[in-house]
Amino acid sequence: MSSTSALSATRAAVNATIRHELSFLNVFRLVQALVYAGLAFTPAGLGWPLLHTADFARGVATLYLVFALIALLFNRRSMGFVTIAVSAALVVDIVAAVLAISAMHEARIGIAMMLAVNLSAGALILPLRLSSFFAALATLGILGNTFFGTTSSQPGDRDLLEAALFGLAYFASTTLCHVLGRQLRATEALAEQRSTDLANLAQVNELIIRRMKTGVLLVDDANRIHQINESAWMLMGNPGADQRDLGQLAPELSRRLYHWMTSGKLDETATQLADGVPEVVPRFTRLAPNDDSHVLIFLDDTSLLSRRAEELTLTSLGRLSASIAHEIRNPLAAIRYSAQLLAESKSMDTTDQRMVEIINNHCIRLNEIIENILQLSRRERSRPETLDLGHWAEGFVEEYSQGNDLGADSLRVIASTGAPVTAVADPQQLQQVVWNLVQNALRYGRLPGEPARVMVVTRQGEHGVPILEVIDRGPGIAPKVAAQIFEPFYTTHEYGTGLGLYLARQMSDANQAALEYVRVAGGGSCFRLTLTPAHMARTVSEESF
Repeated sequence: MSSTSALSATRAAVNATIRHELSFLNVFRLVQALVYAGLAFTPAGLGWPLLHTADFARGVATLYLVFALIALLFNRRSMGFVTIAVSAALVVDIVAAVLAISAMHEARIGIAMMLAVNLSAGALILPLRLSSFFAALATLGILGNTFFGTTSSQPGDRDLLEAALFGLAYFASTTLCHVLGRQLRATEALAEQRSTDLANLAQVNELIIRRMKTGVLLVDDANRIHQINESAWMLMGNPGADQRDLGQLAPELSRRLYHWMTSGKLDETATQLADGVPEVVPRFTRLAPNDDSHVLIFLDDTSLLSRRAEELTLTSLGRLSASIAHEIRNPLAAIRYSAQLLAESKSMDTTDQRMVEIINNHCIRLNEIIENILQLSRRERSRPETLDLGHWAEGFVEEYSQGNDLGADSLRVIASTGAPVTAVADPQQLQQVVWNLVQNALRYGRLPGEPARVMVVTRQGEHGVPILEVIDRGPGIAPKVAAQIFEPFYTTHEYGTGLGLYLARQMSDANQAALEYVRVAGGGSCFRLTLTPAHMARTVSEESF
């Protein structure tokens, strides 16, 4: 969740707290008004409280009751201007309390105490300065009523002391409630933030577990599957959503789980849980140290482990080969230079000239092998650009034709008409990939006794995906050979290195492109390069920021 969403959630929590506090204040005001009305309309026979002016007391109680009802009815609508609404209501509360004390002097202590609740509830919502102002206003009202609202001309010490104590209580209660309210809001905001963080963390964890290459299952003591991620679901043969019994889905896995729980020993041999899926090595662990009711099962795909080991081997082999290639390069250059000097000699016969030519040819071949090995070890980072594949292919074919003697062979471009085909790729790496494919097509994609006919085709596939194809009209590649042509050091030609197509696929992957071999109907081969559309690359770039 973004910081904006978290801030919105915090504000919503604070607004909900303020709404509850405002509701409490309005409900209490209604109860307070009913108490005033009960005191004002007390039958005269009871004798308490003594009403000096009964009509005035009843008028104050009635008006205050109407105001309390209106404030409660408009409780939600006042949230838009809560500070103004609470401030205006507290002014009415103070005026009503002072007038009620003046009209019902014998109930002054109870009325003054209830006013303290109004001020305290308002302090939960209002700023401290405004709350202190209303506490001061209430204190002045009580003191003013003591001086001017009593029946005697001179107020007694007891009345003054009561008014002063009530004023002190007002200031103390408002300050305390304001501090507590601020801490309460801070605590609620922190709790809301922690709750949001935990929810986000739970979603991230669930997404990570779901997308893990290792299969993960959660099984209870009844041998039922509670949770399963995508990898485990595939490694178990894509079972139905209602199939949860581990014993029925994977009897061998259930047997190994039982053996591990009873003996504590783990069987680390690979096993296949369903037909047509890779073998796995299961591992078990309890969800909690002292909890036997749930067990986590991890399924390690042996094909992934083999692939990782192969990648590590290739990396090490590439580094070793690069070191050897550097060591070979210097003596090879010396051999080639000496052969060129011998070729310039006029005293050599035809046999010696043929031998020198063989030396030069093999030096060239060795140099190509060294360049491929060094290129394999460098693995330069791609620098993608937006390319018009049609124009790029025309420029490539023109440059290739000028730099290489095609003889009777033909190399041409077939570009789609209409809208240009745009893609995102590193131009230099794309040129290396296509150069390698064209070189192979001219070398091997020919029928016996016929010149090679190679086409570089650019077109749009489904959903506007840019495609570049190198097609020849040769004999094609046998299915068994086609399954291995992209593997490193695999070649069927005596002069091949087995690295050309492997390097082409590696550079394609670095450019988020897919290189595949497609057999052409009627004879021939097609190497198809599916690239990233320009609009998709822009979308990914915008989302990343």
